Amino acid sequence: MAFSIRLTDEEKRLADSYAKVHAISVGEAFKRALFERIEDEYDITVAEEAYEDYVKSGKKSRPIEELWKELDL
Repeated sequence: MAFSIRLTDEEKRLADSYAKVHAISVGEAFKRALFERIEDEYDITVAEEAYEDYVKSGKKSRPIEELWKELDL
């Protein structure tokens, strides 16, 4: 799938500069940025759901020092 976006001259210069520094095309730079953002938001959602499950479970965390003591470390 192909698409186009409108950039200001300043945005285009920045995108071109970024792509040049990383030796990739501007299209590849935008593609990478898009998918990194999607992955980051997915990871945040999964972490929030896991934390919510943890809180609902009623389990409590404890200081790492307690674990070390249990393990004689």
